[in-house]
Amino acid sequence: MSRIQTLRTRIDQEKGRKIQIESEIESLQERVKQTGRELKKCEQAREIIREVGIKTQEQLSFHIGDITSLALEAVFPNPYELIAEFVQRRNKTECDLYFVREGEKVDPISASGGGAVDVASFALRIAAWSMQMPKTRNVIILDEPLRFLSEDLQEKASMMIKELSDRLGIQFILITHEPTLAEHADKVFKVRLRKGVSKISTE
Repeated sequence: MSRIQTLRTRIDQEKGRKIQIESEIESLQERVKQTGRELKKCEQAREIIREVGIKTQEQLSFHIGDITSLALEAVFPNPYELIAEFVQRRNKTECDLYFVREGEKVDPISASGGGAVDVASFALRIAAWSMQMPKTRNVIILDEPLRFLSEDLQEKASMMIKELSDRLGIQFILITHEPTLAEHADKVFKVRLRKGVSKISTE
């Protein structure tokens, strides 16, 4: 084979490689475009999820704070307001709960007294139940839910429970040693221990 023929053969091979490389470049460029489109869609989806998350947090914050603050207002003469704040910790969203009075934040556990915490806990249970999808049966059983609430506020608490029951269509079954808390109950069962045997009477 002459040198010219060898060069022609080599040129033909290089042309073939060039066509192959151009085809691969074209394919890669298409993949880059496709990846870019997918990335844009992912960014749009992430933004939608972020916006939905913010709106959900705002609604949860309002729902939790609103129900709990209403319950506190119904019982206490100078009530706290409950604030729910959503914060990012360790790449997770967490909810901090605060009592607020006259613009000052108060840690519910350490600074507000057990009665306010009892009422807030009771209302939070109601808020949590009302947000369930689907909801469980509308019966909530609570054992001594307001045991730290002072005696002079028990009647207001009883009225608050009755109003929540009527408004939300929830049946509350409460176990309590406080007769005033049962003041506005539809039905009261009294349990007395006689000679080691529980005796039940109704009112």
